[in-house]
Amino acid sequence: MTNSMLLNQARQRLQSVAPLNLRVERVALQAALGRVLAESVVSQIDIPPADNSAMDGFALCYQDLQKTSELPISQRIPAGVKAQPLLAGTAARIFTGANIPAGADTVIIQENCEYDSERVRVMQTSTPMGANIRPKGQDITCHAQVAERGTKLTAVDLSLLASIGVHEVNVYEPLKVAIFSTGNELVEPGTPLQEGQIYNSNRALLMGLCAELDCQVVDCGIVEDTLEATKRALSDAAEQAHLILSSGGVSVGEEDHVRPALESLGSLDMWRVQIKPGKPVAYGKINNTYFLGLPGNPVSSFVVFQLLGVPLMQTLQAQNCKEPEYYSVLAGFDKPATKREEYIRVKLKRNERSELVAECFANSSSGVMSSLSWADGLVRHDIDQAIEKGKAVPFFPLKQAMM
Repeated sequence: MTNSMLLNQARQRLQSVAPLNLRVERVALQAALGRVLAESVVSQIDIPPADNSAMDGFALCYQDLQKTSELPISQRIPAGVKAQPLLAGTAARIFTGANIPAGADTVIIQENCEYDSERVRVMQTSTPMGANIRPKGQDITCHAQVAERGTKLTAVDLSLLASIGVHEVNVYEPLKVAIFSTGNELVEPGTPLQEGQIYNSNRALLMGLCAELDCQVVDCGIVEDTLEATKRALSDAAEQAHLILSSGGVSVGEEDHVRPALESLGSLDMWRVQIKPGKPVAYGKINNTYFLGLPGNPVSSFVVFQLLGVPLMQTLQAQNCKEPEYYSVLAGFDKPATKREEYIRVKLKRNERSELVAECFANSSSGVMSSLSWADGLVRHDIDQAIEKGKAVPFFPLKQAMM
């Protein structure tokens, strides 16, 4: 067990764990949003299934157009209607999405034609052969892989699968995540505060974050600050979930019992990560259940969840993991070099040259939850590097900002 490690080392360790042997479920496509594919999907058809028109216009044989600019109209082909073979020396009135008739190889858009119900005159003869035709299989070819195992399905993925006729998919069961908070000072909202008490905001935070990741949440409530209560909570949670998330109790104070409780029931494989906010982090296992202990301060808990919790949860679900995506913005502030990788809450603004500038929140305390509501994202402050106003810095978005 390593006492302290860099964030990248911690992330690599969490992403190296073996995926859980999650149950595979077959569900209707409409019920698969947010679920993780348990097997890749291969198309059994071409998309489009036949050559079709990309525009409203006239389908004809290019060689006929080289002989004359005026052709009789032999048929009308709306989308969804079976086309008849094109009579030689004629044109077909055709509409967007309609299949190209045999014998035609070019579509002239209607804006470049003069026409009535019987004849069409092509006013622009420079159109190349094959123009305005979407060829069979242009989007997807038969037997091509359309969705990879481990893909977390989005609305776009569902649309793509529907386009090839898929109506059911095999997905993994949702990850079950047990959540509890530690601290005798915590009470739930709706209860009048007594002296020394605070409301438990981390419960709402972690339950919401897990719900956004389409996990099944097991709410274990608030655990009192005793070793026995903490061990009991961990043991009960391990029987109900694939992963336990706790907030608080992972530091080294006399009332911090998560670490010794975890060591007595299972294994502690990581403790402390060189990041700010969020240094106290505990990771381990109880039997076959993974555990991630987050700091008690809400901003720290949020940051650690985003940087370490998300990749761990993706890995456990055999989900295709991606490295955090950073954007380059300009710093609107100065910061001296740091000994821990720091994540600074910022809001983006545009300067007079329309460049994105990151302005930091006035209070950097890890207990100021209003700063996260205010922030568009986090600026990463690398170890031993100073931040200079006007220089480029890496930005991690937390919401749809002005990118």
